[in-house]
Amino acid sequence: MRYDPSIYDGAAVHYRYGRPAYSPQLEALLVEELGLDGSGGLLDVGGGPGILTVRLAHLFEEAVGLDPDVAMIAAGRRAAQEQDIANITWIQARAENLPAVVPGPFRLVTFGQSFHWTDEVRVAEAVYDMLEPGGALALVVHTAEGRAVPSHPGPPRIPHDEIRELVHKYLGSTRRAGQGTARVQALGVRDTLARTRFGAPRVIFAPGIPDLVRDAESVLSGYFSMSYSAPHLFGDRVEEFAGEVRELLRERSPDGVFWDWPGDTEVMLARK
Repeated sequence: MRYDPSIYDGAAVHYRYGRPAYSPQLEALLVEELGLDGSGGLLDVGGGPGILTVRLAHLFEEAVGLDPDVAMIAAGRRAAQEQDIANITWIQARAENLPAVVPGPFRLVTFGQSFHWTDEVRVAEAVYDMLEPGGALALVVHTAEGRAVPSHPGPPRIPHDEIRELVHKYLGSTRRAGQGTARVQALGVRDTLARTRFGAPRVIFAPGIPDLVRDAESVLSGYFSMSYSAPHLFGDRVEEFAGEVRELLRERSPDGVFWDWPGDTEVMLARK
């Protein structure tokens, strides 16, 4: 698979502020399921600015954050320094470079909404060899489909449909990704993993944040953190697009706050 280094150009500064957090029960779920006790190693692949790397590092003796984007790695390193987390090694590399760039072994290898960017079967097989006996691969994503929506806490919901229409207005209806278009996956992730030595994975859910409230700039940053609406795609019209989004958000919420429900946190676990 050919890598396009422009996919997330300009997105790193928006990622941590714009992406909603995973379930606050994620750590407890992983500890219970995997028997984590502070030993062993964590590898977070395609971790961007270290959302999972920084959050989970304290559960392990050492952690590695790996991403191909230099700006993402720099953002992750800053986040770790700000929180005085000293057991993380940061590596700029692609998942397809495993295991050469960091052989392991690891107790847990995570992909936070990043596995679909990889050569999935090849990468899963490489990860299998890098895990210690009994270790696990965990794919972590937000999932709203089929999940119970919590009671509305008050502020209006983010007008995602209308914001996406603005994205289409500026970039066209074809979903963009870097210099090309988004890849269409032939198989679902479960079917893909079932073809590897891991076999069929187990899916577990941790409840999402029911009263997550975000301000307008966070909502805009959320879109700028996405591959299909990263800042570089808009060229010299990026501020024009941002202005239209801000105006829409002002119309929908004069107070400038919105309720966000990205769903529960889905953890797809595959054991060695």
